[in-house]
Formats: sequence, structure tokens, C-alpha cells
Amino acid sequence: MKAFVITIEQIPESVQCAERCIESGKKFGLNIQKWKATTPEDNPREIFKQKGINPQGFMNNVYSREERCMSAFLSHRSLWEHCAKIKEDVLIFEHDAVVMSEIPNVNGYQGCISFGKPSYGKFFTPRSFGVQELQSKPYFPGAHAYQMSYRAAEVILKKSKTEAAPTDVFLNKNRFRFLQEYYPWPVEVRETFSTIQKEKGCQAKHMYNGGYDLL
Repeated sequence: MKAFVITIEQIPESVQCAERCIESGKKFGLNIQKWKATTPEDNPREIFKQKGINPQGFMNNVYSREERCMSAFLSHRSLWEHCAKIKEDVLIFEHDAVVMSEIPNVNGYQGCISFGKPSYGKFFTPRSFGVQELQSKPYFPGAHAYQMSYRAAEVILKKSKTEAAPTDVFLNKNRFRFLQEYYPWPVEVRETFSTIQKEKGCQAKHMYNGGYDLL
């Protein structure tokens, strides 16, 4: 199965974190490749317009910087497009993800599974082990590590045109009934900076210790 880590090539800190993610995956037999992120320099508003994506879900967000959040969504969406095109399951990581234990083989699954430990806000610990209904939150507890099937990608891409929102909130079980998560979570976030959040958004993060660099 192909695995990718979204990397902001213009930001050295992002590149360093992505390389750390790649090295952490090697310990458990994963070959993670860098995937070029969309950035504000790419004019995300114009990309939204060209692709027919409604940007309303990104406006007036008190937690994140609008164009950066839109860019992050487009970065993930480009991998959903790739997944649908190659018709294979794809593992998607954000640059600050670290693989802590083996990611189980769930090839052949037709949905989308989160492997990431919640990285912000309140959450519930799943009641059982293995792949199960999304329980920690009604939406992905951070979009830092998940596996997507190409069939799920096709459905998600269609919805993304009319209901786009910050990636983790967009991947909501009330919108997509096939979303699940794996527990115990094999991937965690290790972060000291944010390329998306405003200060208020950073304060909700579990690793916030009184200050993040806002890049």
C-alpha cells in the first residue's frame, strides 16, 4: 500500500518533520513518500473556484487562518484524487505525525480509518480494540494519520465540492457513515509549531505548552 506524508517544501521545519515521519515509519516496515503540499502561494481561492468547491466552510473561523486552512484541505484532497485515480488504498500522514507502533493491515476495507491519537480538545477513549466505529470524536481527531480506500475517496471527493470544511471536521461520521478508527492509536502528533492555526486554535492542542511558532 502506498503511503504519503504531506510536506510544505518551502518551510524547513515541515521538511524536517516529514523526514522524521518517514524514519518513524521505516521502523515498522512503511515506505512513506513526501507529497507536495498546496500552500497560500498556490492561490487556494482560485483552485477552489476552478474545481467548483464551495469555500463557505472556511470563512470566519476563529481557530485557523483561512487561506492556510484551505491550502491544507487541498493538500489532503489532492491525495484523495490520487487515491481515486490509482484505485488503491492510500495511507495519508501530516508532517507532524510520528508512527509509534505497527499500523495494522486492513487492505480490502472499503472505507476510511483514522490511526491517529487525538491531538486536540476533549475526546473519548474507544471501548474496544481494533477497527471500530469512530468513537473518540464525531469527526477525525486530527487528520494526521488515516487510510482511505479508493471507493471512499470517490464519495468524499464528490461531497467535498459542496460541504468542504477544515479537513478533520469535514471527515465527520454524520457526513460519511463509513468512517472508523483503530485503537490503540499507532500514530501520534509531535509538534512545536503550526502552519494553519491561530493562537486560539493552538491553545486547544494537547502539546501546547504556552507557545507555538505560527509559521
